[in-house]
Amino acid sequence: MSFSIIVEKIDSLVWGMPLVILILCCGILLTFRIRGTQLRRLGRAFKYVVKNEEDGDGEVSSFGALCTALSATIGTGNIVGVATAIAAGGPGALLWMEVAALFGMATKYAEGFLAIKYRTVDENGHYLGGPFYYIERGMGKRWKWLAKLFALFGTLAGLLGIGTITQINGISSAANNFFDPDKSFVAFTLFGSEYTWTTVISGLIVTVCAALVIIGGIKRITKISEVVVPFMAIAYVLCCLIILFCNASEIPAAVVEIVQSAFGIKAAAGGALGVMVSAMQKGIARGIFSNEAGLGSAPIAAAAAKTKEPVRQGLVSMTGTFIDTIIICTMTGLSIVISGAWSDTSLEGVEITNAAFQSGLPFSSKASSFVLMACLVFFAFTTILGWSYYSERCLTYLWGHSSKTLTLAFRWLYIAAVFIGPYMTVEAVWNIADIFNGLMAVPNIISLITLSGVTARDTRDYFKCEGAAQK
Repeated sequence: MSFSIIVEKIDSLVWGMPLVILILCCGILLTFRIRGTQLRRLGRAFKYVVKNEEDGDGEVSSFGALCTALSATIGTGNIVGVATAIAAGGPGALLWMEVAALFGMATKYAEGFLAIKYRTVDENGHYLGGPFYYIERGMGKRWKWLAKLFALFGTLAGLLGIGTITQINGISSAANNFFDPDKSFVAFTLFGSEYTWTTVISGLIVTVCAALVIIGGIKRITKISEVVVPFMAIAYVLCCLIILFCNASEIPAAVVEIVQSAFGIKAAAGGALGVMVSAMQKGIARGIFSNEAGLGSAPIAAAAAKTKEPVRQGLVSMTGTFIDTIIICTMTGLSIVISGAWSDTSLEGVEITNAAFQSGLPFSSKASSFVLMACLVFFAFTTILGWSYYSERCLTYLWGHSSKTLTLAFRWLYIAAVFIGPYMTVEAVWNIADIFNGLMAVPNIISLITLSGVTARDTRDYFKCEGAAQK
C-alpha cells in the first residue's frame, strides 16, 4: 500500500461524519446560546474592525490581530481548496461550505471571546492566549492534557500541513502553470516526478521572503499583514466580481446546480444520499480549512489584540469567517461552477480555478492566469506568515515556557518546511493538512462546548449593560 493511499485512508477516518457533525453541532449550539449574535451584530462587528478600542491592553490593534488571523485563513483554501472541494464533492460542496460558515461565525465569535477572557501575560510582556489557555484556565488544571494535545496538533499542522507545505505547493504550482505549463525546463527528477526550474526558483524566492518576515516575530508579521491582507482581498474580490458580471446570465443556473448537487436531487434515488454526504463532507472540510472556524488557530492571534473587552474581540474575530468564506470562497465557487471547469477530470487543484479565470475574465488567457497566480502567491504567502506564529505559540505551550533558543530553532525549521514544500505531491499534501486540521479541531470543539455557558452569560450581560447605559 502506497504512502498516498495510507494518508487518504487516515484522512477519511479523521474527517468522517462524526467530526463533521461535531463541528456543525458546536456552531449550531453556540448560535442558539448567543442568540444569533453573529448575524444580529454583524454590522457592529465591522464597525469595531475599523475602530480600535481606546486604552486597550495588548500587543497589536484589533484590526492588526484580525489581519494576522486573516493572513492565515485567506490562503490556498480560498482558491485551491474550493476547487478541490467542488471537484471531489460536486457544486453542492459550496453550499455546505457556506452553511458551515454561518454557524462557524458563532464558533469564531466564541474563540475570540475566550481568547481574551482567559489570556495571560508572560515574563517578557507578551500576551498569550488560545485554546490551550482557555482549556487549562477555563475548564481547569485537570484538563491540561487536552490543552497539550491541541498544542501538539497545532504545532504539527503549522509545520507539516496548512502552514507550510500546502501553501508553498500552491504557489509553486500556480507559478509553474503560468511560466512553464508544458514543463519544458526540467531542473531535476525526484521519486519519479519532474520538477521545473520555475518550481525551484519560485520556491526559493518565497522561502527567502518568508524567512525575512518570520524571524521578526508577531509585530513584523502584523505589519506586513495589515498592508497585504486588505489589498489582496479587495483585488481578488474585484476579479471575481468581473467574472460574475461578465457571466451574470449564467448565475441563476449555477445557483440551481449548486442547490441540486448539495441535496443530491439529480442523483438516482439510491445514490442521492451518497451524493449529499459527499458534498457535505468535502464542503465542510474544505470550508474549515479555509476559514479555520473551530480549529482554534485564530484565537491565538486574537489574544494579542489591544482590548479589555472579550465580547468586542469576539465580534471582530467572527468577521474573519464572513470575509473568508461567505464572500471570497462563494465568489471563487460561483466562478468555477459557471465555467464548468470543475467537471474536467484532467484538471487538478489550482488548474481548475485557473481554467475558470481564463474562461470568465475578459482578458487574454495569459493575463487571466497571471492575475490568479499573483492573488494565490499573496494569499498563500501571508498564510505561511500567520501560521508560523500560531505553531510557534503551540510549541511554546508544549515546552512549558518561552525560550529564545527554541523559538529561533523552530522558526528556521518552519522555514525549512517551506523550502521542501514544492516537492510534495498535491493529493498527499492536502490530505496531510486535512488530518492535522481535524485533530486540532477535536480538543478545541470540546472546550468551546464546555465553556459555551460562560460565553453565553458574558455576551448577554455585555449587551444588557450596554443597553442600560444607552437609556
